[in-house]
Amino acid sequence: MTIRVTTTAMELSSYLSMQHLFLLLTFLQILVPVYPIGVNYGTKGDNLPLPSEVAQFLKESTIIDRIKIFDMDTEIIKAFADTGIYVTVTVPNGDIPSLGDADKADKWVKDNIKPYYPDTKIHYIAVGNEILHWGTKEQIDGLVPAMKKLHQALVKAEMPDIKVTTPHSLGIMLSSDPPSSGAFRPGWDVGIIKPMLQFLNETKSGFMVNPYPYFGYSPGNDSFALFKENPGFKDPETGKEYDNMFDSLMDAIHIAMKKLGYGDVPIVIGETGWPSLGEPWLTWVNVDNAKSYNEGMIKKSNSSVGTPLMPNKNFEIYIFALFNENQKDGSLAERNFGLFKPDFTEVYDIGVMNGTAPKPKSHGPAASPSSTSPGSDSGSGDTQAKSGDKTPSGHSDAAYGSQTTAGTAILLVLAAFFWS
Repeated sequence: MTIRVTTTAMELSSYLSMQHLFLLLTFLQILVPVYPIGVNYGTKGDNLPLPSEVAQFLKESTIIDRIKIFDMDTEIIKAFADTGIYVTVTVPNGDIPSLGDADKADKWVKDNIKPYYPDTKIHYIAVGNEILHWGTKEQIDGLVPAMKKLHQALVKAEMPDIKVTTPHSLGIMLSSDPPSSGAFRPGWDVGIIKPMLQFLNETKSGFMVNPYPYFGYSPGNDSFALFKENPGFKDPETGKEYDNMFDSLMDAIHIAMKKLGYGDVPIVIGETGWPSLGEPWLTWVNVDNAKSYNEGMIKKSNSSVGTPLMPNKNFEIYIFALFNENQKDGSLAERNFGLFKPDFTEVYDIGVMNGTAPKPKSHGPAASPSSTSPGSDSGSGDTQAKSGDKTPSGHSDAAYGSQTTAGTAILLVLAAFFWS
């Protein structure tokens, strides 16, 4: 049968049977990529826009479909109601010890979550921030019990879709180079991380980590850290080849989790990023490097390439940070991790504005630098554990291109079948 190029939508719908239309729409839905792209929304600035303005901007002007905040700021939580954007909220570090008590966990959920959900799509409750690295002994000992009681409180309050997790710096790692040597620090591994992974596995939540290749930078591994072309290296134990530091760190974490029997728990990237401005002696801190790194992270979130040990995996990633924050403690670089200036202009373009990248269709809860000072409550912080330096190794778009080509080919086959 000859198909007229000018066939209208009405003519086509009348021509195809309902069964054909259903099959075609089903295949199209499968082929449309789903790209979860998140940002950390810190508020340590005296020139930042109102939360209501931020929510409107992200909804109408960007492809960002999820945010993570470092506290329980009710103004932000309410501002994101009815936006369709997923929100991760953070329990203050100081609240953790008390939340091991069921009654107090119930009250916390009733007071802090129930009034805003489901109007605001609360995705995760992050219990503290990098507690194993910065927390007090009381907070560390109370971390897993608090996570369990909060989950039970959510179930009791008929909000089981909200997941409970806690972010970790890579200070939890004893070894990460090469990836096959990945192991958690003794004491934390069996005593805290293993029961935590068991809980995350049972509740179908994610193991949240904050990897920063920026802190593992050295002059000899700049391309390896920045997703640029480089020689790479081979892990002598697994034979897997690595061409970027992010993959190497993720596989080291995966190996460490696997050693504890929980290699299938999904890894969520709670924070990662690169500053665009810093002190003059920080020569690797500039717009070009920040753009290169965060572009690499966007590709990681949407290419389904995964890592050498976790192929075809789509990571849920929260880039640090949404804005430059002029009141953060520490160096100039700490105040310049933002993708945007306070007036919503981009610091650099990595394709998150509408029209510069595919608009994501949120697949629902899948699944930046902030850190908390020792003993303080969680907040957009200033210190991160350094990841180990890696041997230099480029990022390829081949897998993404082949994925697109394969999708086009399938559509052509389907069209030929339906119209034959």
